[in-house]
Amino acid sequence: MKPENKRNLKYFLKDDIRQETNFRNTAQNIGVPTPPIEKPAPPDARKIPLLEPEAFEVGEMPVKSAISHRESQRKFTHQALSLEELSFLLWSTQGVREWRQKNALRTVPSAGNRHALETYLVVFNVESLEPGIYRYLPSQHQLVLESTPDHLKERMIEAALDQHFAGSGAVTFIWTTIPYRMEWRYAEASYKVIALDAGHVCQNLYLACEAIGAGTCAIAAYHQQRADQLLKLDGDDEFVIYMAPVGKI
Repeated sequence: MKPENKRNLKYFLKDDIRQETNFRNTAQNIGVPTPPIEKPAPPDARKIPLLEPEAFEVGEMPVKSAISHRESQRKFTHQALSLEELSFLLWSTQGVREWRQKNALRTVPSAGNRHALETYLVVFNVESLEPGIYRYLPSQHQLVLESTPDHLKERMIEAALDQHFAGSGAVTFIWTTIPYRMEWRYAEASYKVIALDAGHVCQNLYLACEAIGAGTCAIAAYHQQRADQLLKLDGDDEFVIYMAPVGKI
């Protein structure tokens, strides 16, 4: 790789861009309305209610134990996840813990509370859910059914560059980003913090999995176009950024 290309890639990790961005000209500062906190669901979409956090009877493991036992897992049993366990995992990674006026305070940190991520689920073996692709609606703590494509397992594995464990769990979490949700406030300084936000979310998934006797393994190496096509994304305004299969161990 040419030295100048390395410098350009390393630049992404630095915060020089913050000194070079004119924040007075961001969409927020020129009066453009705030983007929605999640993609809206079609009016006729099938929605599935999830168990509310106050009703959880799972996830009581001490934080110290969850951290000390956290380990990437690539082998899963054939045991299904319960809908309660899935509800807990979704709430732990992107759930709303409190509303303050119109601001949704989530269970994970995000730069400027912008939360430019969407959570999709490729469901294989979850009680009460048919196999298919779902999306989490944090504001309502519900799932919306996106599609039920054929050959789902095979397409998931292909999207993960033939890493077979991506299709061997009970469900695979796929996080996408809608960059404008962050750009609205931070303009050119958005992209590093979007990547950092994805790390916050996935670490919460690791710890929440430990608390229910499940495992996960983060996947950052995937086929971008196949992953985007699986979720029917345009690859520009929204695209896949991270994924992680989950299963009982």
